[in-house]
Amino acid sequence: MYICIVTANLFLKNMNALVGRKEEQEILKIALNSPEAEFIAVYGRRRVGKTYLIRKAFENHLIFEFSGVHNAGLKEQLTNFSNVLNEHLKMPVASAVPQNWTQAFQILKNYAEPLLKKRKCVIFLDEFPWLSSNRSGFLPAFEYFWNSWGTKQDNLVMAICGSAASWMIKKVVRNKGGLHNRLTRKIRLLPFTLKETSEYLKSNNVNLDHYQIMEIYMAMGGIPQYLKEIQPGKSAAQNIDKICFTKDGGLQGEFKNLYQSLFEEADKHIDIVRALAGKPSGLTRKEIISACKLPDGGSTTQLIEELAESGFITAYIPFEKTVRDSIYKLSDEFSRFHLKFMENTRATGAGTWIKLSAAPSWRSWSGTAFESVCLKHTPEIKKALGISGVYTEESAWRYVPDKNQPGAQIDLLIDRRDQCISICEMKFSTSEFTIDKTYATDLQQKLDVFKQKTKTLKTLFLIMITSFGTKSNDYKTRLIQNEVTLNDLFA
Repeated sequence: MYICIVTANLFLKNMNALVGRKEEQEILKIALNSPEAEFIAVYGRRRVGKTYLIRKAFENHLIFEFSGVHNAGLKEQLTNFSNVLNEHLKMPVASAVPQNWTQAFQILKNYAEPLLKKRKCVIFLDEFPWLSSNRSGFLPAFEYFWNSWGTKQDNLVMAICGSAASWMIKKVVRNKGGLHNRLTRKIRLLPFTLKETSEYLKSNNVNLDHYQIMEIYMAMGGIPQYLKEIQPGKSAAQNIDKICFTKDGGLQGEFKNLYQSLFEEADKHIDIVRALAGKPSGLTRKEIISACKLPDGGSTTQLIEELAESGFITAYIPFEKTVRDSIYKLSDEFSRFHLKFMENTRATGAGTWIKLSAAPSWRSWSGTAFESVCLKHTPEIKKALGISGVYTEESAWRYVPDKNQPGAQIDLLIDRRDQCISICEMKFSTSEFTIDKTYATDLQQKLDVFKQKTKTLKTLFLIMITSFGTKSNDYKTRLIQNEVTLNDLFA
């Protein structure tokens, strides 16, 4: 009992240094205090903070950490493995490089066994998919290592990470071979929320208001490694200028590296991302196939699933439809920003973003980017509306117009169990938003078309989600039942 209390205290001390990640921290805490062997898989897109999370959570318990190298051959990976292990063993003369992964894991086993008899230990294999190259024999060797030995070590926590989320899910989470049902816990690490982003920036002595943070988030997303580039004492525009529009900026070249490091057929993945970037309302699978000239088969399904599992695109099931009718939208902020402003731009240096922000293209981008951020923060929206305790299903809806009736599109529809539907309109602006006569007509028309085409009997509530609220006038009073502001998204 005493040992468990000490372990827990050490864990909590480490986790205090982490920003956010509350649910993930709890999962790792439980694993560390488990009386049995634990096998944890952490996956998520590149630079989202997987490695940092494991290191900080388990830094007092790590006995071995090794990371795979992208596109490295078997010999190079085994050499690296041997070198890292020799450092831990503090051997005066380096041991011979193992000939295969079976030998490598046997050496690791011999090193770990004496330590496991004394205390809780963590073995951490980072970039796990990169270790399993073609004909490397890595995965079968790891399966044998874990099944024949690891599962019997009550003091062992095996943690693996991978940026190739689709590979992690297919080969580990849904493994049908030796690792089937062997995972004890899994974590899909998502980018920071707006609240976590604000906390992270403050921890780095960056003090910006919610509007400035939103501007950064719409350009870079909640990716910790990107946010690390933000410098104190500079505005959002100044930071975006430096990071994105100077030759030595931290995100110069990131777009190409991002996709090529994750996918073998990166060009095809990028084609889909481009198609979705050009269609903010989203595309169905059939429309993606048409836009990208892809075959209608399993290979295209795999491309879409890989992008979705890695967090670059998101599938939205339309109201009263099925998964087969899913609409896919680009959900990666940096990819959208890069394709809109960074790719092929002539503008560079100080003042670039302020200049671009005055162009008409900024308005269309900011509206789409703000909608995307709102869709990621539906729990915060529900909290602001006072319906956190109500069961809901979030979806999108669109009606393609015919000759007799105009079309309509709803990007966020909250279907509630209390016989109500919240229809959300999202508008990004630099000041209080005003509903004029034209927009009011559009809103009423949208409600009318939705009610007629869906034949719903539920009560419709029209919600405005804006930066600084909606100006009071007759149109707002008549149409809007509730509103959510920028500050609510940070709650």
